[in-house]
Amino acid sequence: MIKRLISFLAQLWRSHLSLAVLFLLGISLNWAIAACNNTPAPTSSASPAASTAATQAQVVRIGHQKLDPFTLVKARGGLEKRLQPLGVSVEWKEFQSGPPMLEALNVGSIDIARTGDGPPVFGQAANAPLLYIGGSAPKDRSSGILVPANSAIQTLADLRGKKIAFTKGSSANYLLAKALKSAGIKWTDIEPINLTPADARAAFQQGKVDAWVIWNPFYAAAQAEIDIRVVKDSKGLAANRDFYLANQSFAQPNLKIIEAIREETQAVATWADANPQEVVKILAPILKIDVSILDVVTRRRSYGFEPIQAEMIAEQQEIADTFFELGLIPKQLKVEEVVWKPGN
Repeated sequence: MIKRLISFLAQLWRSHLSLAVLFLLGISLNWAIAACNNTPAPTSSASPAASTAATQAQVVRIGHQKLDPFTLVKARGGLEKRLQPLGVSVEWKEFQSGPPMLEALNVGSIDIARTGDGPPVFGQAANAPLLYIGGSAPKDRSSGILVPANSAIQTLADLRGKKIAFTKGSSANYLLAKALKSAGIKWTDIEPINLTPADARAAFQQGKVDAWVIWNPFYAAAQAEIDIRVVKDSKGLAANRDFYLANQSFAQPNLKIIEAIREETQAVATWADANPQEVVKILAPILKIDVSILDVVTRRRSYGFEPIQAEMIAEQQEIADTFFELGLIPKQLKVEEVVWKPGN
């Protein structure tokens, strides 16, 4: 059969028949060869990479920080058991702050991330392929603006002209921007110092900066271990929610995985709210943080993972607008555009 088709094709070539006929006969030849080999003819021109992206992941890579809901979920071990029936394993990756985690999400080295409110805005402004897949209840006492106990800085108004340390792109970045605005101080009226939490603490203790804006557990640790004053905490200025993010290419084909992560995190959050002392016992040896500090941190935060709600989007939009007005991001954003809508 194949030899007859090849011979016929050669005769057509010598007869200068149209390329369209040759194309159709070429397809017929492929089908004939496939039939002889008992192999079905191809039905899609999608690349192997595209096909893989559309299937459920076998491993979910989760980014988390030193102390966040995923730290507790990891410690409890229930997520791995919940994902077993789906044939999915978990790979945990720890980061010191949100911005490097968002970079990892951007380049595809993690699939899911938990950050504060600032990093997703900077990520969206940089065209990172992220989607908001969930958020937490407010944690509006979990960050603060700190100064040495003997500092002349007494109020937010006294921050004008001062060196202030914070991590650029973090929730502390927004808290500082919001606090300055509430005091009538322009961003250009301070000297912003972009440092990681560890470097910022060192600079603060050495007197190289005048103030430090930081979140828990670093905030609670500083209160317990350093002679400081809190000029203003985040209450009334920032909701300080957790936000759960997914890489866009991961989200749509992995609805069941994301739902399992949300359900397990919510279950752990419910347990944590009812058992704060047990939470401290679990986390203290893992994080190597004093029990008294962890107790403060635990009582200041929520560990939940709730679906994205309108008020969360509105809060994030305000952050995006604030950062754009200050020239901290290059363009205006519509947060709604990167909110996950399963099934769309």
